[in-house]
Amino acid sequence: MKVILLERVEGRGSLGDVVTVKDGYARNFLLPRNKALRANAANLKVFEAQRADIEVRNQQAKERAGKAGEKLDGTSYILIRQAGESGQLYGSVSGRDVADIINEEGGKVERSMVVLDKPIKTLGLHEVKVRLHAEVAVTVTLNIARSMDEAERQARGENIIDAQFEEERLAAEEAAQDLLEGGAGQQDGGYAEA
Repeated sequence: MKVILLERVEGRGSLGDVVTVKDGYARNFLLPRNKALRANAANLKVFEAQRADIEVRNQQAKERAGKAGEKLDGTSYILIRQAGESGQLYGSVSGRDVADIINEEGGKVERSMVVLDKPIKTLGLHEVKVRLHAEVAVTVTLNIARSMDEAERQARGENIIDAQFEEERLAAEEAAQDLLEGGAGQQDGGYAEA
């Protein structure tokens, strides 16, 4: 289906471009969200007549997104989640979780604005891109931990999973050393000979 783009659409084109897209993409995404018009003679005339207004609205939306982005860019958020010993989460962090934590802290983000290239399934610091406008994207950092103490340690740069395994390894070495020094398996008393 041929459509006229009413704003920049990543991977498709910019404002005013006539592009060919799949029918479902046009019907289910572009047209309902007023990002495009069907490309026919009547709509081309309407678009050309309103082009200046559309460009002004688009520029204002971009400026608003830029101002909001200045406040959000580089911010860090802490998410407390349950996880196994290896750092694997019991579930994953979704775009809704990211949007919810940003909104709780005073930002204004919809979950559709959160761009997760892959699901977040491990503890640690993760950078997440938030697209506030077709031309404005910011990066926020998620600190995913099992407790606030772990989150603080991660924020300082400590890898809590490696630290946990190192602590366990040192404890095991210490226990083995104690067994050797204590003469494990040796008996002090003499045996009665028969």
